[in-house]
Amino acid sequence: MAPKGKGGGKAGKGPGRSQGAAFAAGDGGGGGGGGSGEGKVQGPKGGGSAVKVRHILCEKHGKAMEAMEKLKSGLRFSEVASQYSEDKARQGGDLGWMTRGSMVGPFQEAAFALPVSSMDKPVYTDPPVKTKFGYHIIMVEGRK
Repeated sequence: MAPKGKGGGKAGKGPGRSQGAAFAAGDGGGGGGGGSGEGKVQGPKGGGSAVKVRHILCEKHGKAMEAMEKLKSGLRFSEVASQYSEDKARQGGDLGWMTRGSMVGPFQEAAFALPVSSMDKPVYTDPPVKTKFGYHIIMVEGRK
């Protein structure tokens, strides 16, 4: 009996899907349990079923904090991502549209908790979010 839910049914849809492989919930093992009934709440943050995400991924906490300092000094998120991010999404950190259940638990929780913001005035995770892939500085550009 196969577990229902987050298997591979929607894995190939949407632009940027291969870029998101660095933190995609491929095995379904991390934190995907309780999200089936909620998710209909709409609002400035926390709602929707998909978010347009950018991130900066650093394996080491020190490097993530360096990137954070660059952001705080006023550099654009995309520039800092191009310099510091250690994954395939180096084109300004753009991961495209990501749906609930397609991200590892801590990343997903942070992404859906953030308000939508712009490159000019980004709202990002501070401190960085720790996952098994490293430390993520996340910003959300859209929600649907």
